[in-house]
Amino acid sequence: MTEGTTLLSAERPLNELYDAALLDLDGVVYVGSRAVPAAPEAVDKARAAGMRVAFVTNNAARTPARVAERLSGMGVAAAPQDVVTSSDAAARLIAEHVPAGSAVLVVGDTGLRLALRRHGLRPVSVASDRPAAVVQGYSPRLNYDLMVQGALAVAAGALFVSTNGDATAPLDFGVQPGNGAATRVIAHATGQEPLVAGKPQRPLHEEGVLRTGAQTPLVVGDRLDTDVESAAVRGVASLLVFSGVTTPARAVAASPKHRPAYLAWDLSGLNQTHPAVRTEPGRAVCGGWTAELRKDRLRLSGRGGRLDGLRAVCACAWAAHPDSAPRQDLADDALAELGLPDEA
Repeated sequence: MTEGTTLLSAERPLNELYDAALLDLDGVVYVGSRAVPAAPEAVDKARAAGMRVAFVTNNAARTPARVAERLSGMGVAAAPQDVVTSSDAAARLIAEHVPAGSAVLVVGDTGLRLALRRHGLRPVSVASDRPAAVVQGYSPRLNYDLMVQGALAVAAGALFVSTNGDATAPLDFGVQPGNGAATRVIAHATGQEPLVAGKPQRPLHEEGVLRTGAQTPLVVGDRLDTDVESAAVRGVASLLVFSGVTTPARAVAASPKHRPAYLAWDLSGLNQTHPAVRTEPGRAVCGGWTAELRKDRLRLSGRGGRLDGLRAVCACAWAAHPDSAPRQDLADDALAELGLPDEA
């Protein structure tokens, strides 16, 4: 790695350098009801190369069995034991804080209730049951009455746990509010911040590492503030893909803790080599592209693959701002040169 940038080079495909891939689902393997086109083949190739794969998701609504069934229906081979949800991580976290058999009020869906039972806890739905904890996870059927019960229990002293803090989630028709947004209702009403089990906190990926037995895991995701940050928290490498919510402009403007080791358009990057990026003060070169900082604006010249150009732009911006996030408009001209979206 060149000093001043977090981008790594890989002369061999990533599936040979890392023993397990911890794959996010929403925005990486599928978006809404459809698989990301490159995903099924990419997963098959990674496994054929000897890489173990775990599907690690902040979504707490579905059970591992239902997630595996959904993946299989999209052409992505998966068994329930391959799926690690934030419900699993939240249930383990709660079991570490309350006595076995404790009542836990569930502001969420079936997957969360079943995960609690697997950890010896008793899911309930009303505050009058005096739960030792309240756990909130995403559910398309979440209703206001259940959030009221959760708020009452938290106000009475119950431990408050959130499966994840994602503010948004990508769907077929656009981006919708996620569990992190819904969790703010109880947090704001009670003044109590939840413990968070999902990414970017450690519990969820720890569960993925346990499942795969990984020594050198690679975190793959589409979000800077959960996937990439969770890799940084754990001290492992991450691959950012642009098939979900993060745009190239947001990647360029990433803060230090949100900078991935590798970039790819989609999950096919798991089975590819990644070129070196050469950096020097105010300049970065990747492939046939050169990014330069001129009069507080990033300029790009050259030709070649657009991803190499984006790598050069990211490396130049990050090297110029090693301890802070670059300005949102710093690379507008450079991204326009590549024909990439500049919204951040």
